[in-house]
Amino acid sequence: MERKLNLALKAVRGLEVALNQFEMMQSDINELDEYYGSEEWKADRAADEAGQLPPGLKRGVLSEDAIWNLLADNKDLLHRLNIDLNKNL
Repeated sequence: MERKLNLALKAVRGLEVALNQFEMMQSDINELDEYYGSEEWKADRAADEAGQLPPGLKRGVLSEDAIWNLLADNKDLLHRLNIDLNKNL
């Protein structure tokens, strides 16, 4: 039981830290949601395709999948936190 207590405490504390980080990122995720598919995103993507961006610049944000996958995963996690936690209480 002591081992279970210690493991549970570690898991709860770890989740608390992760949830705090997750909550703090929601405004950035909302900004990414607004950016994805916007005229600004389209212009940035066109500039990349035209070779106007520096070669070493990271451009995951301009891919078709990176932001979309993040938004889908974020939605799934929000739904999971809302539903699953309530059914186990």
